[in-house]
Amino acid sequence: MTVHFIGAGPGAPDLLTLRGRDIIASCPVCLYAGSLVPEAILDHCPNGATIINTAPMNLDQIMGEIQTAHEAGHDVARLHSGDLSVWSAMGEQMRRLREMGIPVSVTPGVPSFAAAAASLGAELTLPGLAQSVVLTRTPGRASSMPEGETLTNFAATGATLAIHLSIQNIDRVVADLSPAYGAECPVAVVFRASWPDERIIRGTLGDIAGKLDDGITRTALILVGPALAGEGFDESCLYAVDYDRRYRPQTADSPWASWTPESENG
Repeated sequence: MTVHFIGAGPGAPDLLTLRGRDIIASCPVCLYAGSLVPEAILDHCPNGATIINTAPMNLDQIMGEIQTAHEAGHDVARLHSGDLSVWSAMGEQMRRLREMGIPVSVTPGVPSFAAAAASLGAELTLPGLAQSVVLTRTPGRASSMPEGETLTNFAATGATLAIHLSIQNIDRVVADLSPAYGAECPVAVVFRASWPDERIIRGTLGDIAGKLDDGITRTALILVGPALAGEGFDESCLYAVDYDRRYRPQTADSPWASWTPESENG
């Protein structure tokens, strides 16, 4: 018996990975975060599967359901939205499961920041503008922020910021970032990325707060940084005509001149 943690993706049911789909189809028990995981993904559960929405449950209750499945020898598909590596609460569940001696596996999912960038048609790392993406949030009731992990500190890097779980703190976000990025820095708020009711609001740090309406109170990602403008960046060397690389050596003296895939594999 194994508990399979599966990243169910940002919202669109067809953004579930093939591996995730196949594991769901093999598990007689499915626990899913009903507030964020689309019900269409549950169509992959086998006939007769026990399907439990964990949104109204606490951690002890969730562990109780898993213990019941464990005693029956039933594999469990544990679905969380997005990808499990950030803000999924997987860590606390895995800690309990290890103490209980229950095996686990992890299948990644499409993260919300990637879905938001796709909706914007944006590359978040443009040469000369930004080569880093910072995934962060502001303090909330469920989780405080460690000392040093502040928006002002991250803003000092000039990186593209993907600010999760913080739309309710938009005024604080603007105040913390404006000194480093400036009021004209591009901002995009993507509400429910990849869902049918997705909305995109573009602006700057100077005006984005005034562009949001009362309907955008959660499940919205804030992206900030010069790269969002999609202009004023350098071309990468990767496809430059004179760039010497293993797949396109430029001279007979190139260290890649005699390279083949077979030579690298020995």
